[in-house]
Amino acid sequence: MQIELLNDQGRPTTKVDAPDTVFARDYNEALVHQVVVAFLANARQGTRAQKDRTMVKHSTKKPWRQKGTGRARAGMSSSPIWRGGGRIFPSSPDENFTHKVNKKMYRAGMAAIFSQLVREGRLAVVDSFKVDSPKTKVLAAKFKAMGLDSVLVIADQMDENLFLASRNLVNVLVIEPRYADPLSLVHYKRVLVTRGAMEQLKEMLT
Repeated sequence: MQIELLNDQGRPTTKVDAPDTVFARDYNEALVHQVVVAFLANARQGTRAQKDRTMVKHSTKKPWRQKGTGRARAGMSSSPIWRGGGRIFPSSPDENFTHKVNKKMYRAGMAAIFSQLVREGRLAVVDSFKVDSPKTKVLAAKFKAMGLDSVLVIADQMDENLFLASRNLVNVLVIEPRYADPLSLVHYKRVLVTRGAMEQLKEMLT
């Protein structure tokens, strides 16, 4: 598999060889969906909670007498069928949302995403990606010159200048290969991978 190599102006100069095990896999939509859903589910904190009828602050007095009013019998206003009452099956803060995905499945799913990005022309390779100063406008000008507005950069080395310059840019994320996740790969319009990062991805996903 060969992938386009971009220069500083975002123009393809030549093509570089890429490992087929990572960038030439068949697209498995079901597996990619499972990996993305598992990533989102495992990111949930599960701290939301609801109240049942014992937790709702209501009077325990009987709203009206049992018979003779023509209305349905009611015991207390905290009943789940009343507005403002408790929930019948409330959500608990200790609910577990995690999805288990085997390592082999996760690696195959990530490789399928990378391969599909290459087929769609959304992934390209650069020799290196660095900035001389920790200035956001410097990095923003570099992306503008390359014609990129929504980009994920996977760099083999994340120095302080690159980190500080990229953290305030909207629709831009610069990470190391070990922090690459399926959701970011799907979300951003373009993905740039340095040559060093490409070798690290090969070691991680094969």
